[in-house]
Amino acid sequence: MKSVARALLPASLCFWVAQRFRAAIRFSSGRVLAPKNRRHFLGGVSLAASLLLTACGYHTAGHAVTLPADLRTIAVPAFINNTETYKVEQTLTAAVVRELITRTRYHVLSETSDAADATLRGTVLSAYSSPLTYDSQTGRVASVLITVNLKVVLADRHGKVLYQNPAYLFREQYEVSQEVSSFFEEDSPALDRLSRDFARTLVSNILEGF
Repeated sequence: MKSVARALLPASLCFWVAQRFRAAIRFSSGRVLAPKNRRHFLGGVSLAASLLLTACGYHTAGHAVTLPADLRTIAVPAFINNTETYKVEQTLTAAVVRELITRTRYHVLSETSDAADATLRGTVLSAYSSPLTYDSQTGRVASVLITVNLKVVLADRHGKVLYQNPAYLFREQYEVSQEVSSFFEEDSPALDRLSRDFARTLVSNILEGF
């Protein structure tokens, strides 16, 4: 199943889609629609639901099985970085380790080990930034959007997959300072926020068995 997280769209558009979805449900209540009209209605409801799930901040998760009761230790080696973004894998890995230590009872190792009951591996598939808005007076970039795509697999010591998601997608926005000296440093807090959001979502998905 595809995972989508934090796709940034204007709140007004998400509100409009939600209103259309609720209106469609109210319209159908107590009505018997002709087959042709029923097809149009179901198509509209499906479109509205799809937009709500994929564009307005709703989450879907990957595939999982119930975690074994005897699971005690999880190894989280550094994620693989298939991009040219420097150290992005370190920030993401560290966020996941912190989240596991904070929210679970598992002993977490920072590298692969024979002592681990399961190993969580991640791969950063893409990471890039793009201008989002421009200053109307100077024409300079005013805000930037960071987008990161990852895949993760949690498998036990025998190779059995306990959780996997091949398409995590996260985005984070940050404002650009007009001070040239700080321009290249401002994506770090944004990447930190994105990493924390990803870690919270990942650990929740694993624990909730989605």
